[in-house]
Amino acid sequence: MEKYGDSPLDRLWHEYSLVFRDFDDLTLARWMSQTLGQLQGRVWRLSHPLVGSYRLAAHWAMERQIWLKRLVSIPLAYTEAPCCRAPLLPMLTRDVLESGLICQHCSGTAVPLEDLPADLQNNIRLWAGEYGPVHAVAHWDEARQRSDLDYDKALDEAAENSEELLVRLSVEIMPRLLELFPAVVWEDQDECLEVRPEDIEP
Repeated sequence: MEKYGDSPLDRLWHEYSLVFRDFDDLTLARWMSQTLGQLQGRVWRLSHPLVGSYRLAAHWAMERQIWLKRLVSIPLAYTEAPCCRAPLLPMLTRDVLESGLICQHCSGTAVPLEDLPADLQNNIRLWAGEYGPVHAVAHWDEARQRSDLDYDKALDEAAENSEELLVRLSVEIMPRLLELFPAVVWEDQDECLEVRPEDIEP
């Protein structure tokens, strides 16, 4: 389950989530099932407000084990996630090599990378292999930063490369995942490189 931290943004998101805490179990289950129906058939940015709302609801749904109570039927296109038995709504992040596709409900591995078709798996591995070194620039230690003649320039170039790679992800890989799942989500930012969702224009 997604936990909220102590940063001002985390506290704000927790405040936003409280509206779902106040739903009774049946209302929450109905809202989530209807929203899954609205999400179906599209590739979604993580930053999309509807996805954000769904994730907030999922926090309380997991806390109260809404999906295990079987209060409502989920839309037929969705299967059960093996990680938590909630409807399978996978997300691809830059950590896909380690984490596979992430569950929107419990934040665990919903789909191991090895379970995807071989050609798609290879495309994802190639993309993640390119993205890893780009993201790593934001985490260079002080010695590495000092060894670079212009670390600020290296950071700017990494941010530009990140934007290009995220666009490629959204255009080349995510539609392929939509052939396998009723809806999919992709992480459209890199906070470490200060790449915001509005910087990504497919």
